[in-house]
Amino acid sequence: MDKKVKQEPESHSDVKQLRIENLETLGPYILEQDNAKNFVYVSDIPQLCKDEPCMLGVDEAGRGPVLGPMVYGIAFCPLSKKDILKQLGFADSKQLTEEKRDQIFDEMNRKDFAKKALGWAVEAISPNVISMCMLRRTKHSLNEVSMDSAIGLINSAIDAGVNIAEVYVDTVGPPEKYQAKLKAIFPKFKITVAKKADSTYPIVSAASIAAKVTRDHALKVWKFRERPNEEVTSFGSGYPGDPTTKKFLGEIDLVFGFPRLVRFSWSTAGNALEKKAYDMEFEDETDAKDAEKASYGSEKLSKYFATSKNENRKRHEYFRERCLEHVADI
Repeated sequence: MDKKVKQEPESHSDVKQLRIENLETLGPYILEQDNAKNFVYVSDIPQLCKDEPCMLGVDEAGRGPVLGPMVYGIAFCPLSKKDILKQLGFADSKQLTEEKRDQIFDEMNRKDFAKKALGWAVEAISPNVISMCMLRRTKHSLNEVSMDSAIGLINSAIDAGVNIAEVYVDTVGPPEKYQAKLKAIFPKFKITVAKKADSTYPIVSAASIAAKVTRDHALKVWKFRERPNEEVTSFGSGYPGDPTTKKFLGEIDLVFGFPRLVRFSWSTAGNALEKKAYDMEFEDETDAKDAEKASYGSEKLSKYFATSKNENRKRHEYFRERCLEHVADI
């Protein structure tokens, strides 16, 4: 296969963006992204998808693994061209081999008949972002992260000029509630949310393949900021039951824990940290702030440097809200 990398016109920042034109250009594009942040990629939009009513499918890959990004994907094509989905052999990506998924992804981006009638987009949601959403004070669940991504990708297609008529979504959570949510946001579209939609609707299968292949290659080209010499194939599939993944999770930096590849919000990662990593102690900032307010020579100043073990001083609100406690006496 010839390697083709097309350059986007220069933006105001004079940064040239790679475009994905086949399987070989997928990895280089992902490698250019910051893997600590989310990124969205939208394919070229066929003119037919702007001129004719289209169906659009939504699916994800990588919801369950403890490692790597979760990737949401959409695919769209005119209702009059749905036969090309069968022609390309779309099926549930989880039921296909990696080689077959790669082949279909390559063909949907290289074949002229596909490029004229089929478009797609993905959002790679960084494991770092997933962890921050799920562990922050006002928690944002994985279902909410998933729905936000799906809605964002549909809006990206609308902004790109896709003439959407029908939307098919593989559900997260109860399909009825999710469908009602989407219908309220996109009242003009016929919306179907269903379990195992990737096995029922070929357009969802196309979205599934775009998402799954993107995630697979994101892991293949992953660059460790924390472990620059780490082999990219040394962490396995990312699923907790994978022996290679288990071995990777056992190799913890006792001070800094895991690299950003790991979803810290997963219990698998949390349990491993509790067993092996050092406990961390955070100094209460109340002492320093109160000491600054005390006048020089005051009798009360000394108590901020030496505290009786029997004295129960109220801890700073920051530490109380997060249930952080001292793990050792100083």
